[in-house]
Amino acid sequence: MDLIFYLVPVFIACVALCMGGAVVRRSLRLRAAWRSGLTAQARCLRAYTSRGGGEHPTTTHHHVYEFADRDGRTIRIDEAGGPATTVQGDVVVVHYTADHPEHATARAPRPVGALAGTAVMLVFVGLVVAFCVFFMTDLPTDLHF
Repeated sequence: MDLIFYLVPVFIACVALCMGGAVVRRSLRLRAAWRSGLTAQARCLRAYTSRGGGEHPTTTHHHVYEFADRDGRTIRIDEAGGPATTVQGDVVVVHYTADHPEHATARAPRPVGALAGTAVMLVFVGLVVAFCVFFMTDLPTDLHF
């Protein structure tokens, strides 16, 4: 029975670390796209929203963009978190890298804001992992149910 008091915090810490890794990966992709200097005109093919949450639902705006990269290939991306004012048929500027144009973004360059958001998320992940470690190391050894 004591094993559950170790497995649950380890599982929670692993999920938190995976979330932190995903945030860092997305931040690095955005930064690379903004720094590459490659831009293209993209047409918004579709704009839609998704709902998530549960008790406190949230709405996320999504946009499907299509553009031609510098090699002439047609690239289509689906980006979450875009502005609600962009609608189907609008033309926007996308930033992309030559190696991975499928990781393009229509977000305006905000390196400081992106870095701050990543830092806040990593602090949160660190707190979750620290709490899990504290919980496992401070557990009384005489738990009996």
